[in-house]
Amino acid sequence: MNNCTTGVAGLDEILAGGMARGRLFLLEGKPGAGKTTIATQFLMAGADAGEKVLYITLSETEEELRDGAASHGWQFAPSFEIFELVPPESLLDDEQQQSLLYSSDLELGETTRRIFDAFERFNPTRVVLDSLSEIRLLAQSSLRYRRQILALKHYFARQNATVLMLDDLTADILDKAVHSVAHAVIRLEELSPDYGAERRQLRVLKYRGRKYRGGFHDFVIETGGIRLFPRLVAAEHHTSFVRETVVTGNAALDELVGGGFERGASTLILGPAGTGKSLLTLSLIKAAVARGENAAMFVFDEELGLLFDRARKLDIDLTAMVDGGHLVIEQIDAAELTPGEFSQRVRVCVEKYQAKTIVIDSLNGYQAAMPEERALILHMHELLQYLNRQGAMTFLTVAQHGLFGDMHSPVDVTYLADTLVLLRYFEVGGRVRRAISVVKKRTGHHEDTIREFMIGSDGITVGAPLTAFQGVLRGVPSLVGSGDLLLD
Repeated sequence: MNNCTTGVAGLDEILAGGMARGRLFLLEGKPGAGKTTIATQFLMAGADAGEKVLYITLSETEEELRDGAASHGWQFAPSFEIFELVPPESLLDDEQQQSLLYSSDLELGETTRRIFDAFERFNPTRVVLDSLSEIRLLAQSSLRYRRQILALKHYFARQNATVLMLDDLTADILDKAVHSVAHAVIRLEELSPDYGAERRQLRVLKYRGRKYRGGFHDFVIETGGIRLFPRLVAAEHHTSFVRETVVTGNAALDELVGGGFERGASTLILGPAGTGKSLLTLSLIKAAVARGENAAMFVFDEELGLLFDRARKLDIDLTAMVDGGHLVIEQIDAAELTPGEFSQRVRVCVEKYQAKTIVIDSLNGYQAAMPEERALILHMHELLQYLNRQGAMTFLTVAQHGLFGDMHSPVDVTYLADTLVLLRYFEVGGRVRRAISVVKKRTGHHEDTIREFMIGSDGITVGAPLTAFQGVLRGVPSLVGSGDLLLD
């Protein structure tokens, strides 16, 4: 069956090709959810394709619709018609009182007839009816309401028009009569978190004869319309690549991780605050750019100016990498970003900018953007699987609670990562030291040693194995031999 594009970025992908022509669709959601914006984009897409389109409004005036479009920078084409079922100027016309929607004597049949008259006058291929709430009030009963919707459906079907009906769900009793009549039902929902901006989601409840993408999909309303972020399904994305071990250029670090990091694998860097997780990822980005590859870094916790300054003092020039087009670095505001939008940003870096090294710093900040921990695990699982199938090397950081002794992670994603690097503080001779170890690597062997990890003006240094100490990972080591191997 021939489809027509919705004009909304991402919605055609969710609907597996768009809206089937000649069918009736229901778009429902509470006031402010974005129904009018989607409906307007749907009609504008038709007008841009040379089709005649008609917006029948029972709730808003033509002036309000045009003002809303102007706020997005839109101008309607000549083939975009707006029909007010209740012209405001007729409210004071005594001769027209019996044909007004606001008159208690108005028959539902009169409203339906005027809808048909408007259609025949403009002869459009796409129609928006906004909204069903007024028709439901006129019908006064569920049976009569359903019969009128059926009448509208059959009339438009004979004309081969694609119809989008809007419902604001303001009825005291949720009437599902239209659900069974409509060819597809799309629902918009708005969530209000305890802190931060509202979150908007779209879900397809049904679509006859079509394998659509189910579940909730994040979207935002911004100047220029609605942007939808289809839920990421890793199984749909796969790129052929050579699985190989990539050296970092730091000989001691490469020895520790078994020769280097693997393409198409993820690495979790775990440790308390200040142990050098971010600086370790910056050194890996520097190595990637030195190999001639592109990289991307998403920073949740640190202000970019401070990060650039810290990196420069360690002989890592992030500004030059960005200016040279080899690094995309983004500051992420967890209170304003939805998980779907974040996944989309990562995809753009991989597919458009060909980034082969991806850094997410940190999952603690990413968790703040999520409604609950379980959702974080599911989103991160799909994202890591997607990146692995693209042949990217992914590095994630997690700050553990506590500095010494027993430490806990705010979220357990260790089983998702292919490699787990552990950073620790430990005390020796009245000085605080750092240690690094690899406790897991799915893709090959690795050292089981614990090495000292140092940060200096020339970057990071991985020392020799700490064979003279025991209990380093607990943060309370004890000397069991000669301490000569501990670097000064």
